[in-house]
Amino acid sequence: MIGNFAVLQFILMILPLVVAVVLHEVAHGYVADRMGDPTARLAGRLTLNPIKHLDLFGSFLLPVILKMSGSPIIFGYAKPVPVNFANLRELRKGTIWVASAGVLTNMLLAVISAALFQMIAATEATWAQSQLGLPAAILLQLLTYSVIINCVLALFNLIPIPPLDGSRIVAMLLPAALRIPYARLERFGMIIIFVLLITGPLGRLMAFLLEPMLDFLLGP
Repeated sequence: MIGNFAVLQFILMILPLVVAVVLHEVAHGYVADRMGDPTARLAGRLTLNPIKHLDLFGSFLLPVILKMSGSPIIFGYAKPVPVNFANLRELRKGTIWVASAGVLTNMLLAVISAALFQMIAATEATWAQSQLGLPAAILLQLLTYSVIINCVLALFNLIPIPPLDGSRIVAMLLPAALRIPYARLERFGMIIIFVLLITGPLGRLMAFLLEPMLDFLLGP
């Protein structure tokens, strides 16, 4: 029974994670295409087919490792869609919009999931003791995970460490002379991020920012 419950919880966590990371990447590619760069479209990445986007480690193994390690933050990632920023009609404006697209998509998914959660929770008295009780409770858990995962992905990707989306936004706001030195951090970016995650400060910062967001979206 405990094993079945753990499997159900894992499924309820993975499903919204897959949706969140796939739509995040499709949003990047779609906005890039609209702003002059067809690279993602020509590579067949403007599709909702998860097989085209999912990464074995980032989409499945990383969330499992974080869950098993007791990390307060559970997240994952998909294979980045290819974007040639040089093709954008307006480099500065286009880069900011392309980089922001994934974060905005995750925030929209979080708001939609929270709205559905609040609607179902508000009618608890009508379904709690009926045959709909168990399916509704499962759906509420799924929506809760969806809100949490999308908020985490949005916040995480706003971190201004290359290659995360936040770094591309910051780079376009920097003076031109500072953009290249800043971009060179990308070769060490993932190492910096994992060190900050393992040692704790990044997790604490994320939790600090995440708590008021979740209180607002999922609170009574």
